[in-house]
Amino acid sequence: MNKLTILEFPDPRLRTRATPVEAVDDDLRALIDAMFETMYAAPGIGLAATQVDVHKRLLVTDVSADKTEPLCFINPEIIDREGSIITEEGCLSVPEIYAKVERAERVRVRALNRDGMEFEIDADGLLAVCVQHEMDHLEGKLFVDYLSELKRQRIRKQLEKNRKHRETVEPSLGAGDHAPVI
Repeated sequence: MNKLTILEFPDPRLRTRATPVEAVDDDLRALIDAMFETMYAAPGIGLAATQVDVHKRLLVTDVSADKTEPLCFINPEIIDREGSIITEEGCLSVPEIYAKVERAERVRVRALNRDGMEFEIDADGLLAVCVQHEMDHLEGKLFVDYLSELKRQRIRKQLEKNRKHRETVEPSLGAGDHAPVI
């Protein structure tokens, strides 16, 4: 399947609240595969269906350095949270922008896998941050919503400037020295 188009802030479709997945079938598995392809190509470590204009409760992640630990979460719910951690986050829908965000340090998540089987996972560190970030997307929330209005306005201006620059210059190949893009 072809790579999907990732919506970029401030696209209003990113504010759409996702609805539960009703059936885990071949069409959904094809979407999951396309989301992984899109996420890896971006490159990123997480992608929510909302970001590709599919408003279903679905997200994919792979926080491994060698891209060998893909995880799919269908209808995810956080059933426990512990601790607090502040990390620098980036987002495929807010390209080239990074900010510090406070999240739970550890989460326990219940979801369905790509075969429709229920599972629970205890996530900490980067995986916990990634899952919380992507689950925010399913609620129509972005990491910039944790920032002040002034910072969001600056980000909007910076994104517009970056878009104009990308239209005139070949895009860079790397993400630089920043945190992984979620």
